[in-house]
Amino acid sequence: MSTPYHGIPLRALLLAVPLISIFIVFHLLYRPAPLPSTFRTYADGAASHRAEELSCPPLSSNLPPPAPKPEETLEPTSLRHVVFGIASSRRTLPLRLPLLRLWLRAPARAFLFLDAPAPAPDARDLPPGLALRVSADASRFPYTHPRGLSSAVRVARIAGELVSGLKQGEGEDVRWLVLADDDTAFVLPNLLHTLRRYDHREHWYLGARSESAAQNAWHAFAMAYGGGGIAVSWPLARRLARVVDSCVLRYPHLYGSDARIYACLAELGVELTHEPGFHQIDLHGDISGLLRAHPLSPLVSLHHLDHVYPLYPGMDRARAMRHFFRAADADPARILQQTVCYDRKESLTVSVSWGYSVQVFKGNVLLPDLLAVQKTFVPWKRGRNVTDVYMFNTKHYPRDECKRGALFFLKGITSREGKTETTYNRQPPRKCPPDLIPLKSLRLIKVTSERLQLAPGKALRRHCCDIVPSSSDANIDINVRKCRDDELIAMHS
Repeated sequence: MSTPYHGIPLRALLLAVPLISIFIVFHLLYRPAPLPSTFRTYADGAASHRAEELSCPPLSSNLPPPAPKPEETLEPTSLRHVVFGIASSRRTLPLRLPLLRLWLRAPARAFLFLDAPAPAPDARDLPPGLALRVSADASRFPYTHPRGLSSAVRVARIAGELVSGLKQGEGEDVRWLVLADDDTAFVLPNLLHTLRRYDHREHWYLGARSESAAQNAWHAFAMAYGGGGIAVSWPLARRLARVVDSCVLRYPHLYGSDARIYACLAELGVELTHEPGFHQIDLHGDISGLLRAHPLSPLVSLHHLDHVYPLYPGMDRARAMRHFFRAADADPARILQQTVCYDRKESLTVSVSWGYSVQVFKGNVLLPDLLAVQKTFVPWKRGRNVTDVYMFNTKHYPRDECKRGALFFLKGITSREGKTETTYNRQPPRKCPPDLIPLKSLRLIKVTSERLQLAPGKALRRHCCDIVPSSSDANIDINVRKCRDDELIAMHS
């Protein structure tokens, strides 16, 4: 039997060739166009990129890589980025101008809002950058708190009036709005250091509570008290300005302007970020115990200075504040910073509150006891039902002067070659017999330190100090320095 033939018949092959040719021509003429690049999938792009890498090697292997896309760099916040809204009145303006001249300086801008037009002061009396404004009539807004002042409504509206009152272009470089009273004093370099720690493009509400636990319980623990200063980032300030009037209408029962601002910011979804350098000073009397135990955070503000004793004994308030700002201007970051050192040989403990005061104790006083605030003051509210409780650790201050440490206050300050030398004179006790005066031969303390530099993002650490050996019992020389890595601030370590 012959093998069957399985090949393609010649006739069928001749008929298929024309058909195949027609199909190829049709496909070439009418094939769809490639997808636009915006619609190409990641896989298509990746495959194309790999093909290019395989088929198109670089012309030269020595070409540098493409430069990275530059990131936006912001100029550090400076005084020209800060606008102050200061609450004042026709009556208090002449009394507050000396204090304002001590701390306010250009290029910071400040708008001081009065309750009524005041006689035009001499331009030489106004600090640079300060402009006077008269608040708009706020009588249409209700106020129902039984013990407060209706002026709180006017003051609460300052943020809105300030923001809306800026001329076109005046607010372009503003980053922060700082609200305060006319009896608030700021240490501007420390305020700037605090503000630089935050992104001004976000919503920030900065400030501090009252020192008095009772005041916080009566008003709010989550509120920045206005006398200590309220810092609001500019985007948040603009939103606050647009809605503050509606908030004022909803909260007629609140006591102060700061409570209304807090309520409005809470409705905007923003809560307080506590900054311990702001000080409301809801205290009376002698606040030296508070100032001698200031936290590591740099001093930003002081308030209610007319309600406390002059900061330095033997001076009136105006002279004492000038004396204080001489030290604050010489080394703002170090003002009131507490440094403690020990003399093991003589068994002495020395606590320095730089630019303000020095205390010298016999024996070994442990550091935590020195960090507690001595209760030299009395509560803001007085009466039988007032609690003597504060927002910090406190320590009893002996009524018997003979049981206190030797006390010194700033006498003078000199700066040279990057170092600052401060001297402190003895404040003799008034009611202690001479034979019971502690360390009665000691008369003068001299403290040498380098200017303290603060950098945003760096942790704060207390400095250490050394007592320089001396042949005299009348004076002590102290050198302030950075602590070594494992150094302990203790007499016996």
